[in-house]
Amino acid sequence: MSNESEMGEVLAVEAEGSGVLVVRLNRPERLNAINHSMVEEIEATCEWLASNAETRVVVLTGAGRGFCSGLDIQDFGTDIPDPDASAADRLRFQERMAALPSKIRALPQAVIAAVNGPCVGGGMALCLAADIRVASTSASFGNAAILLGLSGGEMGMSYHLPRIVGTGVAADWMIAGPPVSAQEADRRGLVSELVDPEALLGRAIEVAQHIARLSPLAVQLTKRALQVNTDAADLSAALELENRNQVLAVATDESVARRAEWSERGRNSASGFSS
Repeated sequence: MSNESEMGEVLAVEAEGSGVLVVRLNRPERLNAINHSMVEEIEATCEWLASNAETRVVVLTGAGRGFCSGLDIQDFGTDIPDPDASAADRLRFQERMAALPSKIRALPQAVIAAVNGPCVGGGMALCLAADIRVASTSASFGNAAILLGLSGGEMGMSYHLPRIVGTGVAADWMIAGPPVSAQEADRRGLVSELVDPEALLGRAIEVAQHIARLSPLAVQLTKRALQVNTDAADLSAALELENRNQVLAVATDESVARRAEWSERGRNSASGFSS
């Protein structure tokens, strides 16, 4: 796999300028529902991205009118264990599915979810694993598992969602399972920005290109600090990680050069003001 535009069976990977890669779930006829092929291609793409220094930001979106409608029960066939299968077989299947959001969250790159339509179940779990979420005004969200007689806590949702929207809102969405509009998702802080459908991908790429111009190490250290310190025991523990990260970053050649450039701009600006 390269940074050039490539198409898997159910995953499209497209370069968008320097350092930005768009990963598109590509089963529009099924609202990009997750099947066996998509699981394999997400796994392979995440493994490739983990060691790809050329890619600085990943934009995750869906083809057609949906982001991802969750698990495609019809298309998984024998990959979904029968209820009579052993607990070990059912656990292996569940652990593989649950690992997908973890693989996205663990990427060194910043990940932006551009939610272009229905984002349900496993699709919502993938969305929650992103660092930044931008949504179309036509997007919608939902936890479908509870409606199927399954636990609403799956694929990391009971971990991520309360930390983003709060425990009370997460409980409502996960236990009652109501459809959540883009406007409600924005009001609750699930997404950072709402844009018109036709402008969504362009806006996500614009944000991605801005981040791609920043120091990759600085972005990665900031991403990890946010992830770890969400669960920090106390302020002292959070400061310990922040201090170590800053000591690592301050001596890098890129940081030295950027601080020198910033200082020079400041001197030029001050000089121009005084004249």
